[in-house]
Amino acid sequence: MAVTGNRRPNIVLIMSDDLGYEAIGANGGTSYATPVLDGMAAAGIRFENAHVQPLCTPTRVQLMTGKYNFRNYIGFGLIAPDEVTFGHLFSDAGYRTCIAGKWQLHSYNPPDEMPEARSTGQRIEDAGFDEFCVWHAHHTEEKGSRYKSPIIYENGKFLENMEGKYGEDIFADYIIDFMERNQDEPFFVYFPMALTHRPLEPTPDSPEFDEFVPPSNETLGAGTWAELEDWDDDARYYKDMVEYHDKVIGRVNAKLEQLGIAEDTLVIYVGDNGSPVEVCSIMHSHTEVCGGKGLTVDRGTHVPLICSWPGTIPS
Repeated sequence: MAVTGNRRPNIVLIMSDDLGYEAIGANGGTSYATPVLDGMAAAGIRFENAHVQPLCTPTRVQLMTGKYNFRNYIGFGLIAPDEVTFGHLFSDAGYRTCIAGKWQLHSYNPPDEMPEARSTGQRIEDAGFDEFCVWHAHHTEEKGSRYKSPIIYENGKFLENMEGKYGEDIFADYIIDFMERNQDEPFFVYFPMALTHRPLEPTPDSPEFDEFVPPSNETLGAGTWAELEDWDDDARYYKDMVEYHDKVIGRVNAKLEQLGIAEDTLVIYVGDNGSPVEVCSIMHSHTEVCGGKGLTVDRGTHVPLICSWPGTIPS
């Protein structure tokens, strides 16, 4: 049933990482299969002219605080410790709150570069969420892999036995469990996905996944960016990553249906900036669009935005 009486809607906010407008089939993209997002667009509302900042942190800080960056931006990979986030606001309003995915807002610079900026951002424990399951909660040189064999910080502890597991699956599993445990009360879920950010690597659906060794776990403890990102990746895996990210979103949506609360839940999907400049995609089967992440052009700021709320938002 749709939300009735005094029941307030659940909110699930999903943000993809480095996936531009052109990547989604519903927007005319023909390079990747995105049936879940296409279905959400067909059943809900699809925005054609949604724009964000051309880099991830500025967009995320804006979205989490409702403020323009010139009012609260303190540096890349940081959110000020005293900022009130939507986690605080939903918690204060009586919602159960959860974040699972990428944090990267507490400490960004490696130890040998701008050390004065280290640990100047907000800790995940202070961001207003009842529960968290995140990657890159602390220093950059400690972040390691976000994909295969990830380093995940969950409710104050690092997860163990992560060898061979996949970060996005762990985040989705946590969200699914959280929704099941809180299905009888209003909840807010923020899912800042790791996908489809570099490094461009195999997913569990890629034939090469089992043999792949994530190089980002081999640079742990490095002191400079050159050392931390001393790895090569392959743009051909961007397709695998886009399609796996669509599959993961489908798992979250399917759980809402299984619990019978899909009509009580507004699901918002949005990108944080344009696709990587290394990636070129096809729209309408003939137009090549290359990513513009980091550039103040349409390809850098134009992102998918889809809202789905069965029974409330008409198709």
